[in-house]
Amino acid sequence: MKILLMGNPNVGKSVFFSRLTGTSVTSSNYPGTTVEYTEGYMKWRGEIVNIIDVPGTYTLEPTNKAEEVAVNMLNEGDLVINIVDATNLERNLNLTLQLLEKDIPVIIALNFWDEAQHKGIQIDVDRLERLLGVPVIPTVATKGNGIRDLINKFDYREIMDRDYGKTEKRWAEIGKIIEEVQQINHRHYSLLDRLEEVSIKPLTGIPIAIIVLYLSFKIIRFIGEGLIGYVTEPFFETVYKPMILKLSILLGSQGFLHDLLVGQLIEGEIDFGQSFGLLTTAVFIPFAAVLPYIIAFYFILGLLEDTGYLPRLAVLVDNVLHKVGLHGFSIIPMILGLGCNVPAALAARTLESRREKFIASTLMAIAIPCMAQIAMILGLLGPYGGKYIGYVFAVLGAVWIIVGLLLNKILPGFSSDLLLEIPPFRIPSIGTVIKKLWMRIVSFLRDAIPFMLFGIFIVNLFYVLGVFDLLAIGIGPFLNRLFGLPQEAITALLMGFLRKDLAMGMLAPLGLTAKQLVVASTILAIYFPCVATFAVLIRELGIIDMLKATLVMIITTFIVGGFMNFAFQEGGFTLLGWLIIILVLFLIKYIPNINNREMISENKNLIS
Repeated sequence: MKILLMGNPNVGKSVFFSRLTGTSVTSSNYPGTTVEYTEGYMKWRGEIVNIIDVPGTYTLEPTNKAEEVAVNMLNEGDLVINIVDATNLERNLNLTLQLLEKDIPVIIALNFWDEAQHKGIQIDVDRLERLLGVPVIPTVATKGNGIRDLINKFDYREIMDRDYGKTEKRWAEIGKIIEEVQQINHRHYSLLDRLEEVSIKPLTGIPIAIIVLYLSFKIIRFIGEGLIGYVTEPFFETVYKPMILKLSILLGSQGFLHDLLVGQLIEGEIDFGQSFGLLTTAVFIPFAAVLPYIIAFYFILGLLEDTGYLPRLAVLVDNVLHKVGLHGFSIIPMILGLGCNVPAALAARTLESRREKFIASTLMAIAIPCMAQIAMILGLLGPYGGKYIGYVFAVLGAVWIIVGLLLNKILPGFSSDLLLEIPPFRIPSIGTVIKKLWMRIVSFLRDAIPFMLFGIFIVNLFYVLGVFDLLAIGIGPFLNRLFGLPQEAITALLMGFLRKDLAMGMLAPLGLTAKQLVVASTILAIYFPCVATFAVLIRELGIIDMLKATLVMIITTFIVGGFMNFAFQEGGFTLLGWLIIILVLFLIKYIPNINNREMISENKNLIS
C-alpha cells in the first residue's frame, strides 16, 4: 500500500513522516524534475506500507513545479493522509476539499492540536468529521499524540467523490464549515507571540537575524572542528595512514602509479593535505575535511527549519535578493556556502527556475568562501590587522552585488515571487532533526561523493603529469603583470582548484606583502570553486550552464584581480579605486533590462 502525506507547507509533514517510518528512507527527485520528495516504509498488520512525503502544496491547481509534482503523485497513492494545521483551519481546508473531490480515500490529521487550544481555538472534531464525511484525528506529531489513532484508520477505503464546484463556491463552503465547527476565544499575547512579531519586522528582525546567524556559525564551527579534531583526523592518522604507508612500500615509494594513488611523500611520510594521491588527499578532503562541516550545517539547518525561523529570514532578505534575480529562500544556499560550497550547490536545486539556480550557484561559487577558506584568510591576514580581512570581505560583497545585478539584467526570464506562510515558533523534535540529518548525509554521500572523487582524480592526474607547472610557466608572466603576484603564488592559485584553503596555506611561506595577500586571497575566493563543488555544479546545472558560469568566474577574476592590483595599496584602496567602484554601481542602473522588454512583450500578447 502506498500512503501519501499531503498538506500545506509548514504543517508538520516531516514530523509525521519521521514518526511513521524507520531508518530505511530515501530522498529522490521526481522523474523529469529537480523537485525532491522523501520515501520510507513501515510495517502495518504484517504488510509493508510505503509512506511518501509529498512536496507541500496549497492547492491541486498548480502554481509552481512542486505543486505540479504533488498533483502528479496523487495519481500514484492508495490513501492520502491530509495533514491540516488546526491553528489555521480555514486556509488548510481549501486543499482538503479539493482532495475530497478526487478518486482516493482521505484521512485528516488535525495537527498542532495543543497549539490551537493554547491560542484559544476550539474545534468540534465530531462535527467536522460529519461535515467532511472522512475520519478526522486530532494530533500533536512532535509528541506522538494521535499517531496510533491515525494508524488504526489506515484501512479506511471510502471515496467521497464530492463536487464543490469552482473556487468561489469552495471558499463559501469552507466559510460555512468554519462557522459551524470553530470558535475562537480571546487570549492575551504571550512572550513567544511578541518574539514572533519582532522577528519579522526589519527594524528588529535584522539584528535578531544577525545574532541567530552568528550563533549558528559559532556552533557549526565548534561541531565541525570537534569532529575533525577528535574523530576524522585521528582516524586517518592512526588507522588509515598505516595501511596506505604499507601500500606505498609495496609500490616502491615512487613512480607514476604510486604518485597517482598515494601521491608525493613529504619527508618520507604521507601528508593528507599535500600528498595529492587518489587514496590520500582525494579521500581525506571529502570525508575528513568536508563531511564534518556538512554534518554540523545540516544539524543546525534542521533546527532552524523546525523552529520556524527560516521563513522569517527569507522574508527579511527577499527584497534585497530580488535585486539580483533571486527570492528570499535563496539565502539558504548562501548560508550553506559559508560552511561548505558542496551542500550549498546541492541546496540550489530547491529553487524553482533554471535561471534562479544559475544565478544562485554562480554567486555562491564566486563570492561565498567556505569555512575552511575563511579560517585561512583569518590566519594569513590576521597578523597584518583586521582591516585587511575587512577589505577581502568588502570586495567579495561588492562582487556579489555587482555580478548579481548584471546577471539579473542580462539573463532572460523572471524571478518567482516569495509566497509562503510564516509559521509560529515551535520547539523542534530532536528525533525528527536527527532523522533529517541522517537522510541528508546519506543523500550527500550518494549524490556528491562520486562526483567529488572523480573530479579530484582528474586534478590529481593533472598534478602528477605536471600540467599545473606547465600552466604556471605558460600564463604565469601574464598573471604576474595583471595581479602583481610572484611566479610561486601563481602555482598556488592554480592549485586552488583542488582545495582553496590548502592553496592559501601555500601562500604563507612566500613572504608576500599585505597587498599581495589581499589580492591573492580575493582571487582564490572568486575564481573556480574547488573541484568538489565544481563536480557537483556540473551535475546540478549541466555542462552548458556550468561553462557559462565558468566564463563569468574567469572574467570576474581577471577584472577584480587587475582592479585590486591597480587600485589597492598597502594602506588600503586609493581614492580612485573607491570612485571606480561607485561609478560601476551607478552605471549598472542604466544597463537595459532584458526582462523588462520580455515583460512588455508578454503583456502585449496577453492583451491581444
